[in-house]
Amino acid sequence: MATPHTAMSRSELLGALMKEHRDALTSYAERRVGDRALAEDIVQEAMIRAWRNIDRLRGMGGAVRGWLFTVTRHLIVDWVRKPHVRREVIAVSHHEPVSTTDDIEAVRHAMVVATLLARLSPEHRAVLVHIYLCDRTIRETAGILGVPPGTVKSRHHHALRRLRAVARPEAA
Repeated sequence: MATPHTAMSRSELLGALMKEHRDALTSYAERRVGDRALAEDIVQEAMIRAWRNIDRLRGMGGAVRGWLFTVTRHLIVDWVRKPHVRREVIAVSHHEPVSTTDDIEAVRHAMVVATLLARLSPEHRAVLVHIYLCDRTIRETAGILGVPPGTVKSRHHHALRRLRAVARPEAA
């Protein structure tokens, strides 16, 4: 017995998948990354991957939703691990010109922080960026990074300890 999906054209099937799953996937991605526009971009990429695998999905029946959520989760993890996330640390707002002593000090401090953070492992750096620069909780950070909250706490502790040692080598 053929499922309704097997009788559809490729375009119709993709349209049906988007209509049926897009809102749930976007909501899921937004909870993980905390940004609606980014969540929509991630879901769009998941749908592109669905299009590329449409013949494979055609025979999956009810398992398509699970496949889409798995692809979306992997895309979220990939996004978090990309270097652009770690570069948030050194971003300087270009809306205000650097002209006052306070602004110059802020830039100097940002450069010092960026230098110190560069000496951390990517895992430790990501935890500090999420907690301090993105103002996320341990639980939110754990969800975004895809690790348990205890791992985030441990990485947080070790990252701060390493920063102290690097900032004050004589104390180590």
